Amino acid sequence: MSPVLAGVLQLLALMVALALAYRPLGDYMAGVYSSPKHLRAEKWIYRAIGANPAVEMRWPAYLRGVLGFSLVSVLFLYLLQRIQGSLPGSLGFSSIDPDQAFNTAASFVSNTNWQSYYGEQAMGHVVQTGGLAVQNFLSAAVGMAVAIALVRGFARSRTGELGNFWADMVRGTIRILLPIALVGAVLLVACGAIQNFAGIHPVGQFMGGSQQWNGGAVASQEAIKELGTNGGGYFNANSAHPFENPNGLSNLLEIFLILLIPLSLTRTFGRMVGSVKQGYAILATMVTIWIVFTALMMWTEFHHGGPAFDIAGGATEGKETRFGIGASSIFSVATTLTSTGAVNSFLSSYTGFGGGIAMLGMQLGEIAPGGVGSGLYGILIMAVIAVFLAGLMVGRTPEYLGKKIGTRQIKFAACYILITPALVLCFTGVAMAMSTPENSMTNSGAHGFSEILYAYTSGANNNGSAFAGLNADTQWFNTSIGVAMLLGRFLPMVFVLALAGSLAEQRPVPMTAGTLRTDKPLFSGLLVGTIMIVAGLTYFPALALGPLAEGLAS
Repeated sequence: MSPVLAGVLQLLALMVALALAYRPLGDYMAGVYSSPKHLRAEKWIYRAIGANPAVEMRWPAYLRGVLGFSLVSVLFLYLLQRIQGSLPGSLGFSSIDPDQAFNTAASFVSNTNWQSYYGEQAMGHVVQTGGLAVQNFLSAAVGMAVAIALVRGFARSRTGELGNFWADMVRGTIRILLPIALVGAVLLVACGAIQNFAGIHPVGQFMGGSQQWNGGAVASQEAIKELGTNGGGYFNANSAHPFENPNGLSNLLEIFLILLIPLSLTRTFGRMVGSVKQGYAILATMVTIWIVFTALMMWTEFHHGGPAFDIAGGATEGKETRFGIGASSIFSVATTLTSTGAVNSFLSSYTGFGGGIAMLGMQLGEIAPGGVGSGLYGILIMAVIAVFLAGLMVGRTPEYLGKKIGTRQIKFAACYILITPALVLCFTGVAMAMSTPENSMTNSGAHGFSEILYAYTSGANNNGSAFAGLNADTQWFNTSIGVAMLLGRFLPMVFVLALAGSLAEQRPVPMTAGTLRTDKPLFSGLLVGTIMIVAGLTYFPALALGPLAEGLAS
C-alpha cells in the first residue's frame, strides 16, 4: 500500500468514527446543560464550594465566576510547582523556578499547555497528576461553559440570564469529560500506553552516556490531554513518545479524541437553539476548512521537491516512522486547527509551506473545529461578523438566529477578533527588536522568524504546540508568552459573555422573506470566506516574512 493511500484511508476511517459519534454525543451534551437535575456527586461539590446551582447569572456575574475560579487555579498550580521539592512523589526533582512556574500555571489554566521544560526531567507525580492533569479537566470545562452561555444568549429572549457558571463547569467535568476520558484511558492502556506511579529506571549505557526512563500515570493524562484539547505531554516528545502514543491505532484514537467534542458541540448548539440545521451549517464550515487544510498539508509533505524527497517519498525528516507522513499530517492539522497543541512529529522539520499551514490554522482562531468550547464560541463570533457583512451588502439590518446584530453586538465581535492578532503581532515585533530572544533562535532568516511568530501565535491562541528550534525557557519568553496566554484566553471571554448577555436581552425578530437563511450552504460558504479573509488580511504580511518566504525559496 502506498503511503498516500494509507494516509487517505486513515482520514476516511477517522471521519466515519466522528460521524457515528456526532449525533449521540451532541444530543447528550445538550441534555447535560439543559437538565434541571443535579447528581449527588455534583451536590457535594456545590456544597463544598458554597455555590447555589439554581441561581441564574447575568453576564457580569458569570464572568466573575470564570475569572475568579481561573485566578485561584493559577495561584494553586504556581504554588504547587514552587514547593515541588518538598512534596512526596517528586522523583527527586527540585522546585520549579518562578518564571517557569508562572508560565506553566498560566499555560495549563488557559488550556494552552505550552511547555518550556522537559516533563520527564522537571515534574514529579504530584505536580503531573494533582496539578497539570486536574487543570486539563477544569480548563476544558470552563471553555465549554462559556460556549454554552453564548448559545443560551442566542436561545433565550427578554432576559439577561445565561445560566450558572458553577453548575455548567461541574456538569461538564463530571458528566462529559470524566466518563469519556476514563474510556479513552482504558483504550490507550490496551494499545500499550503506560499507567503507573513508578520512579526513574536506568536502562543502560548508550554512546558513552546513560539513559533513564520515567514511569507515570500517562494514559489517564493522555486521554484528557487530547479530549480536552489541552496538548501538554507527560514527556517532552509529547505524542511522538511511545509511552504516550504506542502505535498507529493509538494515534488514530488520539486524533479522534481531539476532534470529538468540538465537532459534536455544533449538534449541541443546534439542539439548544431549536434548529439542528443551524448546527449543521456551522459543522459544514468547520469540516470544509479542516478537510482543505488536511489535504494541503498532506500534499506539501508528500510533494517531491528534490532528490532527497524523491528517495524518501516525501518530507520524512522529523516524522515518526511508526506513523509516516500521512498520519503525521492529519495529526498536525487536527492539533493546530484546535487548541490542542499535541504533536507526533517535529513541526520545525516540515516544509516551509507545511509549517505555514500549521501556523495559519491557529491564526484562523482555531475554529475548525477549534478547542473544547472555544471553537464553538469563536466560530459563532465569526458567524455574527459574516451576517453583518451580508447585511451591509444587501442594505438590511443583519439578523442571526432571530437576534438583531446592531452596533453594540458588532463592537463586541470586533473586539473579540482583534485581541489575539494584536497580542501575536505586538509580542513578535517586540521580540524581534530585542537581542535576547534572537539568541534563543536556532535558525536565522525566514525560518528563525517563523520560530518566534509561531511561539506567540501558539501562546496567544491557546494552542501550545511549538515550532521547536526555539529555546523558550528564558525569563523573557516564560513571562511574555505567559502573559500572552492569559490575555489571549480571558480577554476574548469578556466580549463573548458581554455579547451573550446583550443577545439574551433581545426579543426575537420574526423571519421574513428578506431574512438571510443561515442554515443553508450559501451561508456556510460565506462564513468560510469571512474566516479566511479576516485571517489573511491580518496575518499575511507576517506569514510572508516567515513560512511563505521559506517555502518559495526552497
